[in-house]
Amino acid sequence: MDIKIFRLIAGLLLPVLLVLSCSSAKKNAAGSHTIDEEETAEAITFDADSAYNFVQAQCNFGPRVPNSDAHRRCGDFLVAKLKGYGAEVIEQHCALTAFDGTHLNARNIIAEFYPDSAKRILLLAHWDCRPWADNDPNPDKRKMPVPGANDGASGVGVLLELARLLSSNNPGCGIDILLVDAEDWGNHNSDDESSWALGTQHWVKHPHRDGYRPAFGILLDMVGASGACFAREFYSQHYAPSIVNAVWTTAIKSGYGTYFKMTDGGGVTDDHVFINRAGIPCIDIIDYRTDGDSGFFDRWHTSADDMSCIDVSTLKAVGQTLTNFIFDSH
Repeated sequence: MDIKIFRLIAGLLLPVLLVLSCSSAKKNAAGSHTIDEEETAEAITFDADSAYNFVQAQCNFGPRVPNSDAHRRCGDFLVAKLKGYGAEVIEQHCALTAFDGTHLNARNIIAEFYPDSAKRILLLAHWDCRPWADNDPNPDKRKMPVPGANDGASGVGVLLELARLLSSNNPGCGIDILLVDAEDWGNHNSDDESSWALGTQHWVKHPHRDGYRPAFGILLDMVGASGACFAREFYSQHYAPSIVNAVWTTAIKSGYGTYFKMTDGGGVTDDHVFINRAGIPCIDIIDYRTDGDSGFFDRWHTSADDMSCIDVSTLKAVGQTLTNFIFDSH
């Protein structure tokens, strides 16, 4: 993803809307009894060690650059894992053209949980890796692919663990997990936003279900590094301020206020931008920092974005916040 920094003006945000989320009455997978908020908070525990293992499993394939064998094998792994958790899985294969003319054999992966529920929430992350470590401090490594432990695998790891929870816990609404491809083959040397998030742009034009319209979406990007800071991203606040407020409030109430800051971040050209423009309110939970040149963690788009930068505590903060938000009533 690329980033554009804005100085937010106080009072400019849109009026807060009613948060659309799951109903307060929830049933377990067998539908045998309802669960209130306090019981849910205690019963649904996000396993950060499991999420970490999912991040590791992706990295074990090598950089998941489109057209590579590692990319193909990891995609097969993701499909099998989601099917194993009982989801209805749709594979959206697409031929895309990158800004440099490269033809990409891409695959978006959609996992539907509780497909009969009319009200739906979309959760997404990109699963591909950037083909060049063009931000690496060592010029000799700038043509190497990025391992993508944080930038890619971390968000997917959190969603896979959430999928495991959804396999036996019904939140009272439908959940769709969208793993988008070809997000990170963008051009830093151009103001053209369309070079990024190619898989998402394809999905927006060709949704996996005709007329698909979830209540809202939540994007996870770079959610696993030590020292992560999740400020309120600009486009998220512009298009979906009520969802931002609800998620960040949940994080603080859940004890993760040191990660989720009630401060204004920059505007990031990421998958959620194109989803918002398609009329689906969508927020971005993304590690945004005020130090450094990029605004991101110090190994962003480098050859050092490997498992050594992944922190179980950060995965826990994001995963438990998302779990509490989905399974608690609003």
